[in-house]
Amino acid sequence: MRVFTAIVERCPDTGLYVGYIPGFPGAHSQGETLDEIQENLREVIAMLLEDGEPRLEAEFIGTQTVKVA
Repeated sequence: MRVFTAIVERCPDTGLYVGYIPGFPGAHSQGETLDEIQENLREVIAMLLEDGEPRLEAEFIGTQTVKVA
C-alpha cells in the first residue's frame, strides 16, 4: 500500500473541493465532498501508477505558519 499526501482546498466560486498531490504530475481532481475528493484522487493516482513508478517533481515537506505585521 502506498501513501500520498494530498493538498485540499475549497474553491470560493464553486464550493468544490480541489485536491492535488504535490510533485506528482497529473495527480489532481475535485469533488463536492471531502469523501468524494479522496475517492477521486485515489482513482487518479491508481491510473497514473499503471504507467509505472512516478518521477516526482518535488517532495512534500509540510506546512508553515507565516506571521506578517
